[in-house]
Amino acid sequence: MATVATPAPKAQGHTAARVAARVGWFAAAVLWTVFAVLEGVNHGWPAGTAALLFALAPDLALFVGLGEAPRTARGQLPPRAVPYYNAAHRAPVPLALLAVYTAVPLTWPPVVAALCAWLAHISYDRAFGYGLRTKEGFQRG
Repeated sequence: MATVATPAPKAQGHTAARVAARVGWFAAAVLWTVFAVLEGVNHGWPAGTAALLFALAPDLALFVGLGEAPRTARGQLPPRAVPYYNAAHRAPVPLALLAVYTAVPLTWPPVVAALCAWLAHISYDRAFGYGLRTKEGFQRG
């Protein structure tokens, strides 16, 4: 009797590395949230408003290509929106802006609050399993 080899099924569970990464992202999210809230509390409504707006702003990219939504699969972002979504969800962008802000002689607290909130948004997305998208609009594995 001959046996037929079948490929092993893809692991659907969480590996230790994936869980550790998500825990790390969650810790970063809490840290950035605390910084954003403290900036809002210490510097008043302009900083708090900037933090709130930048906490929500990265997901505005979801509205790009909204007219294409009926032709996309469940969980798929319209391909036209992918570059905007991915650009708004890359952590190096607000980190670089934060580094530039600290290097220039500018002091306007809403900038720090906004960038911390943006980083918190990105970190929460990664912690809960939402990452960057492929060019077709699906979640990257």
